[in-house]
Amino acid sequence: MSTTTDLPGAPSDTAETRRLAKLVEIVVPVHNEEHVLEASVRRLHGYLTATFPYAFRIIIADNASTDRTSDVAGRLAEELPHVRALRLDRKGRGLALRHVWGASDADVVAYMDVDLSTRLEGFLPLVAPLLSGHSDLAIGSRLTRQATVVRGAKREFVSRCYNLLLRATLAARFSDAQCGFKAARAEVAQALLPQVEDDAWFFDTELLLLAQRTGLRIHEVPVDWVDDPDSRVDVARTALDDLRGMARVARRIARGDFRAAGARRAVADLPDGMARRLPRFALVGIVCTVAQAVLYVALRTVLLPFVANALSLLLTAVANTALNRRFTFGVTGGGGAVRHQLQGGTAFLVGLCLSTGALALLHGLAERPSRALELVVVVAANGLATLVRFLLLRGWVFRARVPKEALR
Repeated sequence: MSTTTDLPGAPSDTAETRRLAKLVEIVVPVHNEEHVLEASVRRLHGYLTATFPYAFRIIIADNASTDRTSDVAGRLAEELPHVRALRLDRKGRGLALRHVWGASDADVVAYMDVDLSTRLEGFLPLVAPLLSGHSDLAIGSRLTRQATVVRGAKREFVSRCYNLLLRATLAARFSDAQCGFKAARAEVAQALLPQVEDDAWFFDTELLLLAQRTGLRIHEVPVDWVDDPDSRVDVARTALDDLRGMARVARRIARGDFRAAGARRAVADLPDGMARRLPRFALVGIVCTVAQAVLYVALRTVLLPFVANALSLLLTAVANTALNRRFTFGVTGGGGAVRHQLQGGTAFLVGLCLSTGALALLHGLAERPSRALELVVVVAANGLATLVRFLLLRGWVFRARVPKEALR
């Protein structure tokens, strides 16, 4: 699967000056980054050598690059005493972190993006609570009031929508799931990794949700962050992958198997019959979300974005209520079907208000946003209405038809 230089312990050249003999391992995942890799690693290595009070090791994890990234990484590993190089034959940031963190002998494992968008002065505050035992995981956050962030309006909007969606649908209590600046106690990371299924961009989110679900302590550090103008992340594709990941995690939570056996403090199961209904509701939601996306793309070719969104949402909202009526809440026959559709229309109005407002904001921030970005915004905004829909259907629309003993 991979080839690598040996990953021995940190050099002992300055053991007397490295407090408490703690070792911190920093992974820098890269894919086709030959243009920036050398400058970034030299900067990181120099900064840590001069200021960091603990032993450290930098692992350059090359994710199947097709340019000269691997050659640059190998040269840096030969020249710099605290740098090692790893070559993987498949892409995936999560795959690289899984591979390195899972085999690490360090006390704390961390990672940061190769562009070093986050100021390095935030690294010691990130790992210090882990080294002291105060926290189990630590994340840099660009979305707290104390953070200083320089980036485009589009990426800011998408990021905030994504994290809001996480809080609304999966009860996430952390503020920034995808900042490329995270750390964990190695034993905690290694206990969580077997339960994390994603090997790409959703890896971070899944790891944090699993840690929260298991009852671990997550420390947040406000960061100074400057957007990389050369970022090549496919925002639309990543957003859709994240939505699929969220649906998968929701199903696992409903089944009660989204926990790490080796970590501590289990969290209570979902109450009031939600464990049985949530997987069905999630499946219906995924089908309707895909259907709306397809309808929006088709209608958008001939209609304005607001009209295309309203029509696609209306059609799929009717289907959503009908499917949930039958499969999620077990209501059969035609009695009350019209009333249920009218009551379910409240959820449609919530989704319409959210998605219309989001589209208006997007068009206010960008003169001519791409249709792919419009689609991401529509899907994310309507995703926020999903939680409202479930609560409305369960607590109001179908309440009278569901026996109380079935909700226990």
